[in-house]
Amino acid sequence: MKLYYIPAACSLSPHIVINELGLDVELVKVDYKTHQTEDGRDFRTLSPFGYVPLLELKDGTLLREGPAIVQYLADLKPDAKLAPANGTLERYRLQEWLSFLTSEIHKGFIPLLYARLSGAYGLETVKPKLEQRYAWLDEQLAGRDYLMGDYTVADAYLYALTQWGQAEWLVPTYQANIHFDGLVNLKAWYLRMRERPAVRKALDAEELK
Repeated sequence: MKLYYIPAACSLSPHIVINELGLDVELVKVDYKTHQTEDGRDFRTLSPFGYVPLLELKDGTLLREGPAIVQYLADLKPDAKLAPANGTLERYRLQEWLSFLTSEIHKGFIPLLYARLSGAYGLETVKPKLEQRYAWLDEQLAGRDYLMGDYTVADAYLYALTQWGQAEWLVPTYQANIHFDGLVNLKAWYLRMRERPAVRKALDAEELK
């Protein structure tokens, strides 16, 4: 299998999951400006909009969209319990979290990541809304180590998004200047995530110091 990724992008999420599961997956870096892969191909021939992540299966099948990819990966090694079993209520809870992160957090960051285009709207409307969503997440993490209590692929996705907030080492496209002062539970979760070997390995591989 191959994972096409852009350093610091949301593709960090399946990258972390791959490390957690110890899967043999080739990482293919994509240039976020030129959309060229490391071996000189036009990534848009695989992903028409140039979006990562993209997972290429052994038979050439292409799987797009991060939430689908991380669930597929988790199901390759169900004993690792990074996703509850299909058909259980807990699996639907996981999908509930992934949907929330996609629509409310991931989408909420986009105007801030491209603030040059969004202008005042991004600062006056989008940023407060995103901060409200993070305040709610902080409440959900009270008394929990991870979003669902136990660690799942949803935590990997949230980490990939949250590190966009104020990390100075990110490429300019992926900085949003969100501050998490006062969100004690979220901060503890973030530090807990950052210390996971799979997370540190992914950050090192993507040269995110």
